[in-house]
Amino acid sequence: MSPNYNDGDWLLFRLLPAKSKSGKLVGKLVGKLVGKVVLIQRQSQVGTDFLQVKRVIRVDESNETKFWVEGDNKANSTDSRSWGALDANEVLGKLIFRYKKS
Repeated sequence: MSPNYNDGDWLLFRLLPAKSKSGKLVGKLVGKLVGKVVLIQRQSQVGTDFLQVKRVIRVDESNETKFWVEGDNKANSTDSRSWGALDANEVLGKLIFRYKKS
């Protein structure tokens, strides 16, 4: 997520609320996530400690909630442009605080 977030920065995330069986987020949080930085874990990496930080570009709630996420460094980011949209259960939390290493 450089140039906005860099190695050594500390990021604090608030976990998102539970999702319904249909994959829809409980509450009206979904629309407020567009443009925000989120913590994700792709389904293919569940069971590992591999987490990623991405920005929500858009949310589709037509059938089930799907998130399109991208990195801030477009030229060097692996994101929804490679994988496609994420399921709601792959979006774990929203960034609420950053401590920038000086």
